[in-house]
Amino acid sequence: MARLAAFIVLVIPGIAAALGIKLMRDALFGILFSPFPYIWMQFIAGFLLLAISIGFFAGFLFRRDQRTGRIQKKK
Repeated sequence: MARLAAFIVLVIPGIAAALGIKLMRDALFGILFSPFPYIWMQFIAGFLLLAISIGFFAGFLFRRDQRTGRIQKKK
């Protein structure tokens, strides 16, 4: 059950990262979506989604490895 919960917690940032990549790609090709009035704003929103998602994923893995003792403690 805990593995399933961890999987679900990691799927949501994965979807957000994919959406961020899509928004940035579409901004580079000049495709504008309706909630964004400018292409540069769409690119920044996509970049923020991607950065926050990768940061959450990395923090989740770091904390998990820290709890299981796979990471050395700081001196």
